[in-house]
Amino acid sequence: MIVPPAGTRIWIAAGITDMRRGFDGLAALVQTQLQADPFSGQIFVFRGRRGDRIKVLWWDGDGLCLFAKRLENGKFVWPQVTHGTVALTPAQLSMLLEGIDWRRPVRTAPNRAA
Repeated sequence: MIVPPAGTRIWIAAGITDMRRGFDGLAALVQTQLQADPFSGQIFVFRGRRGDRIKVLWWDGDGLCLFAKRLENGKFVWPQVTHGTVALTPAQLSMLLEGIDWRRPVRTAPNRAA
């Protein structure tokens, strides 16, 4: 797994995205639709219409990285809003990439303060 630096902001691009878009098309979408800088080091996650494919766009300091994943079974859990962004934590992104519902994770035991 490629690990972004600590403090990297992660954003889901709400709604659906044309999965034929590549580096330049997604970077333009980040600028025009999300009003953000694709070269800021933040991570932007996009989902296709069918819900079984996502693309992740990230500037790592040397160039744009584009990661794609297709689930063979199931769909990626996506927010119901149709425009804008939704912030994620690194743990939520990890769950999203595994096809787990990141919106309502349930602990198996009570959280105890140290």
